[in-house]
This record gives sequence, structure tokens and C-alpha cells, in this order.
Amino acid sequence: MAIITLTTDFGEKDHFAGATKGAIYSELPDVRIVDISHSVSPFNIPEAAYIIQNAYSSFPKGTIHIIGIDSEINQENKHIAVKLDDHYFICANNGIMSMICSEIAPEKIVEINIHDKIQTSFPVLDVFVKVACHIARGGTLEVIGKTITQIKPIKNIVPYVNDDKTQIIGSVIYIDNYGNVITNIKRGFFETIQKGRAFEISARNHKFRTIFEKYSDIVNFEIPEDKRFDEGRGLVVFNSGNFLEIAVYKSNSATIGSASSLMGLGIMDTVSINFIKD
Repeated sequence: MAIITLTTDFGEKDHFAGATKGAIYSELPDVRIVDISHSVSPFNIPEAAYIIQNAYSSFPKGTIHIIGIDSEINQENKHIAVKLDDHYFICANNGIMSMICSEIAPEKIVEINIHDKIQTSFPVLDVFVKVACHIARGGTLEVIGKTITQIKPIKNIVPYVNDDKTQIIGSVIYIDNYGNVITNIKRGFFETIQKGRAFEISARNHKFRTIFEKYSDIVNFEIPEDKRFDEGRGLVVFNSGNFLEIAVYKSNSATIGSASSLMGLGIMDTVSINFIKD
């Protein structure tokens, strides 16, 4: 049974997500539809790229992923279907796929060319659904598009490293539901530049010299629980996707606050790492 996932900025109020599911079921009644997220910030390509990169590999090979972000077609924003890591991705060629493609080479990319057969002002519903159902039936990508070799890059996907390798300058690409701040600095990239050196991470006026393996590593469990004051303390971890994350222990925006609110960090803010000479 085919699986089709949906990642969009449609939200839950409007009819768009429901209509898209209805169109899929009308063509494939036995398909499984999984919502990854409909809460991507409107037109936020880096946010969508981060979400799909960290979600897709949990699904079985052959899963088809519809990504409905900034999908209106125009001369600068074409539609593509990508086979990568034995998964299929259907989206606009606006940089969404470049985060995944920077780590795994696509097996095939086609620019979708069925638009002359479909009149649409809602391409996710009318075009992406048609393509997804075609693939789910066993159809090939060549039938719905022409092969291309490159996709549009996303800006600021790779952190900057200075010439003498003493500094990494990254940026915030995502803020999660807990207010934790995720950067574009991945563990492997960091360790390649670090080469075992001590370091200092700076984000606005906040500085960190330790990266923990998990959030609770900041807690000294030898101290009695009623004498600990760990909630609200800032820390840095590599998260489950291996991205450098600035967090607050047991953050809650309604009570103790979060890394985003307490440190004043937002999307595209700078996070730098300075390596300390031996």
C-alpha cells in the first residue's frame, strides 16, 4: 500500500489540507496519507526543508512526499519531482530540496510538464496530487516531466568558515515548538573544523563552551531535587537531526520562557563558533 506524506504551510483553519487529502483518496482509495506538518511558517523554505529532511527517512522506502510551500508556478518557480534515497519528493524548485540534496545525491530529477493538461490555481491539489498518484500506481518520472540535473539552491544552507579555520558563522534556520533554536551547523561539519580544539559559541550576548549529548546532561542529579534550579538554564546540544541547537532546559514559553524568547533569537540570526588556540 502506497504512503503519501504532506508537508505544507496550509495551517488547520482553511480547507486546503482537507481538499488535498480528498483529491488523493478520490484517485487512490486505499492509499495511506500521513501529515508531517501543516504548520510551516508561510513561504518559509528553510523551515520546510529542515522538517522534511528530518522526517522523511523514518518512512519506508518508496514513500511519496508532497511538499506544498511556495508552490505557485511561474517562470522562476517550476515544479519538480525528485527520486532520492528511494523516496519521491514533489515540490516547487525553490530550494526546498537543496538541504537534503547537499548530503545525498538524487537518483533522478524531472521538471514536471503536465501543466498544459491541467488548469489550476491550486497546484498542490491539481498537479502535485496527480504526480503523486501516478508514482503510487508504479508510473515513472519520465512520463510526467523532463529530466534535469540541477535544482535551485537555498541561501545560507552552508555555514561560513574563515580562511584560517578559527571561526564558523552559522545562522538560525528553525525554531521548534519548544522555542529551541536550530542552526545550520551540523555535527560532522563542526567536528571537521574543530579538530579537537576548545571553542566558544556566541548567540547575541550569550556564550557557551560545552555541547551536551542530551538536554538532561546539564542537571547535577547528585543535588537533591528541591535544591536544583535547572529549569530555564541555557544549553547547547546536537539534536536528533545532528544540527547544533541552542535550548533552554524544560523550556515553556508560557512559564519559564524558551531559547528564542529569553535570548532574543529569531530566524536567520547569526550564531558563531570561535575556536580557541592551544
